[in-house]
Amino acid sequence: MPLFDMPIDELEAFRPSIDEPSDFDRFWTDTLRETDEQALDISFTRVAPGLENIEAFDLSFVGFGGQRINGWMLIPGPLDEPRPCVVQYLGYSGGRGSVFDWLLWPSLGYACLVMDTRGQGWSHHHPGATADSFETDGVSSLPGCMTRGILDPETYFYRRVFADAVRAVQVAKSHPSVDAERIAVHGASQGGGIALAVTGLDPSVHLLLADVPFLCHFRRAIDLVDTLPYGEITQFLAVHRTSADAVFRTLSYFDGVSFAARAKARATFSVALADTVCPPSTVFAAYNNYTGPKEITVYPHNNHEGGGPAHRESQVEFLRSIWTDGT
Repeated sequence: MPLFDMPIDELEAFRPSIDEPSDFDRFWTDTLRETDEQALDISFTRVAPGLENIEAFDLSFVGFGGQRINGWMLIPGPLDEPRPCVVQYLGYSGGRGSVFDWLLWPSLGYACLVMDTRGQGWSHHHPGATADSFETDGVSSLPGCMTRGILDPETYFYRRVFADAVRAVQVAKSHPSVDAERIAVHGASQGGGIALAVTGLDPSVHLLLADVPFLCHFRRAIDLVDTLPYGEITQFLAVHRTSADAVFRTLSYFDGVSFAARAKARATFSVALADTVCPPSTVFAAYNNYTGPKEITVYPHNNHEGGGPAHRESQVEFLRSIWTDGT
């Protein structure tokens, strides 16, 4: 794929102002307060007893609207020693899959909590285990999740997901084998966008690892590419021709650029310059507005796969340098 977005020098300077609603902070304060009215009611069931030196648990907790959210919790031994924890969020369409998919972080000595994304998991490689039972605004949506409840921020799909994701951090911090002062949030694509939102909403997050993050600068993404999942919104607007104002008003409460402007944790991002799913200018819009200590790795010739396994190696070194070496 040839490069299609801005040249790198323009990307590095790209810091757009977005149409942020005046009640953005109140909306999220109210959402999290409403969610916290429900007890977490955490459940752990031991699974995969054949694993050596790692304890694995089928996890569930109460998320937004009182709905149970599933996931995995993996903890390297010994269990009586608190250790850092990586809270893992998933890419679009993916579910929590198998516990054996998530052995990297515990193999390095870190606990790992994997949050299933409600209403997703139709990928045959990573099936999900959490439905999205919440009622929306009654308007038919496109297949997928991008337009579910999109005419009102109160009913939009990602209101529930972001609230669930903040709760997942609370679950991780509550576990006696986790050092609550050393929590990293990580994800790629949709997972990176969720992790970015959580970092902007929860100041207790210590580190952010956001790979080719989705859900950033919606308006530019929709204007620039027609690939899915952003293309779901374009298709919706092609049918609901008079709904653009309501749609973009809703999306303004969920834009990663706004969360980046509120985040303080140390962060590492990645971006691919040929990425037609999450265009590089949308990633740089969030990165350049990020207010905490930050770094970004640029992959000039890659599409949405980004840095792949090579980037994972750099993330391992990033965590080691902070959690082991203390730099």
